[in-house]
Amino acid sequence: MSDPVKQPVVLVLMGVSGCGKTTVAAILSGRLNWPFEEGDALHPQSNIDKMRNGHPLTDADRAPWLEKVALWVEECLDAGESGVITCSALKRAYRDIINRRGHGVRFVYLAGTRETIAARLAARHGHFMPPALLDSQFATLQEPEADEPSIRVDIGPAPSAIAETIIRRLGLAPGGRLG
Repeated sequence: MSDPVKQPVVLVLMGVSGCGKTTVAAILSGRLNWPFEEGDALHPQSNIDKMRNGHPLTDADRAPWLEKVALWVEECLDAGESGVITCSALKRAYRDIINRRGHGVRFVYLAGTRETIAARLAARHGHFMPPALLDSQFATLQEPEADEPSIRVDIGPAPSAIAETIIRRLGLAPGGRLG
């Protein structure tokens, strides 16, 4: 008997600003040969302006953005393709929107201490998210629970090692699917 057909999966790299979502997602996309979407690029300009001015987003601010993220995920799955997207996905309610089908999504929570991430944000230039909003991100964060389709990965190692850990833990291969 042959193996059952493996289904496509969209990896949602999640966590607070500065945890390495974009860097690790780009590495994964390249190694797996999967399409990659930078979730920040899907924000409406009003959200970017609000954050740039030091104001945290509300649930109402995030709603149109989360809808765009969910649509990108669904377009991949509808096309039978796997993919990688970044999205802070800080609350379970946000993850429920992104994974509203209840299948095909794996959240990869990039976890780190406030101190580690604050140091990264202080060294980052050219991003609209100011370090001053980090406390609001941690205050909003609801770490994924055991019943969510997620894995937790520590951000301590180098980004390439983090990507390899994700690939190994999810049993992925270039051009492959989640089995």
